[in-house]
Amino acid sequence: MEKLSTLQLIQSHSLTTIIQEEVEKMILRGEVSVGGRLNESELAQRFGISRGPIREAFRGLEESGLVRQEKNRGAFVREISIAEADEIYDLREALEELIGRKLAQRISAEQLAELERQIGHMEKAAASKDATLYHPLNLQFHDTLVSFIGNGKLTAVYRKLTKELLLFRLRSLSGGMDVSIEEHRQIYQAIAERDAEKAGAVLRRHSELSRARMHRAMSA
Repeated sequence: MEKLSTLQLIQSHSLTTIIQEEVEKMILRGEVSVGGRLNESELAQRFGISRGPIREAFRGLEESGLVRQEKNRGAFVREISIAEADEIYDLREALEELIGRKLAQRISAEQLAELERQIGHMEKAAASKDATLYHPLNLQFHDTLVSFIGNGKLTAVYRKLTKELLLFRLRSLSGGMDVSIEEHRQIYQAIAERDAEKAGAVLRRHSELSRARMHRAMSA
């Protein structure tokens, strides 16, 4: 069997990465329902490629916790139970506190301005009652917080937990944008004051309240 050249390996890896990212976006946008099957042949046709990179992308998505694969059945968007969501929140609450503490100690004026800008966009979405716009802005705000820390390992773990939790939230996404905006304003203010203890506590409380809203939504 002829060995692949370095260029071919790079091209193959790059294609798989691109496909994995595109399928991930489809999942997180809710284009494929939680528990729904990912059709290998349809995706290959959609992207105009062979099934090989699709299979590799599925394996990557399985490792990231978004997909489960069943022998002879295919790949499915993973379902998250409320018990597992609670376990994720246990970890996320601790990470949010860590992020708040660290960021308050090192935030720059430019970074604060970016957070202020993002909250402004969120306020506009909330004022127009546009949940489909508000939700990704909310995610972007929290992702920006962790990215400002500059810790690659922390960012990777946080993003993995966020994506897994999204699978659950896609099942029962609740409203409350006005309340959410107020909580984000409090987060911004605590970080802007460079009060590490307060920022950590406010971010942890925000995650705790998010968990409580999840439980209320499920009870309803």
